Amino acid sequence: MIVLQILILVMGFIILVKGADLFVDAASSLAQNFHISKMLIALTIVSFGTSAPEFAVSIKSIISGNTDILLGNVIGSNILNILLILGVSSCIHSLTVKNSTVKKELPITILITTLFIVLISDKWLTNTKTNLLTRSDGITILLFFSIFIYYLFTIMRNKTSSTIDDEKPKYGIAKSMSFTVVGIVCLILGSNAVVDSASSIAKILGVSERVISLTIIALGTSLPELVTSVVATKKKEYDIAIGNVVGSNIFNIGIVIGLPIALFGGIASVGFTYIDLLALFIATLMLFIFCFRDYKISRKEGITFLIMFLIYYLFLFIK
Repeated sequence: MIVLQILILVMGFIILVKGADLFVDAASSLAQNFHISKMLIALTIVSFGTSAPEFAVSIKSIISGNTDILLGNVIGSNILNILLILGVSSCIHSLTVKNSTVKKELPITILITTLFIVLISDKWLTNTKTNLLTRSDGITILLFFSIFIYYLFTIMRNKTSSTIDDEKPKYGIAKSMSFTVVGIVCLILGSNAVVDSASSIAKILGVSERVISLTIIALGTSLPELVTSVVATKKKEYDIAIGNVVGSNIFNIGIVIGLPIALFGGIASVGFTYIDLLALFIATLMLFIFCFRDYKISRKEGITFLIMFLIYYLFLFIK
């Protein structure tokens, strides 16, 4: 049984890597063919595409009543996106961050992350017995997410050709679109295979649902972002590497959590601690500080992210 799950795990990783390689090239070509910035493509098509596994897990979890998996998936994924994905990517090469990302996109990320943490902290802020996310909380999250959507439409409308590079696209328009879809499908299939096999192995070994959701499922659903950002960094597509993470974190809270709760009703959370939410907030704040300081994420800062990631996960497993 375990041997079969390990084989599925390996095959899932292979599909992920190949899909990410195709996805990055296709997304870059798409931006060049339509004369729009790669950051805009990263914040929309790339980030929304790589967040598809989180959304699938979210819908499945809320319907089946596994709310801790729903919340752990998003909290864990957003922590992983910053500490692990940008940590690994910046260790490969320092990531240059654009002025608009520091002044607009990252503040939006901090805003919606802080909103989520406040809304889910009823137990600690109002001394109630449980932390609740009500339907009104879901609608509030969606309203804040609409600020991000409005921002995307604004930069899409105001983007001028002078801001776009003259590099010849690798693929034509038709191939760019087709390969983008194929890349997303490969990322989703590969991540699903990895999540299912890893979860089965963990359950066989007796790991708790909270730890599985914050680690294996969060890591598995973040694999599209991880592989995409690493591949993008190796190809020196830094806008895609960073925009993928920033967009995914906003999308995870706005749609992966906000939409199901607004549609299906509120949920209660009993399996999370101050440490989980504090880790999410500190990771988001550190990302902003590093980028604001010198408009890049250096190798040294990437190592700092990785150390923070190891400390957090060590705490999870020890606890």
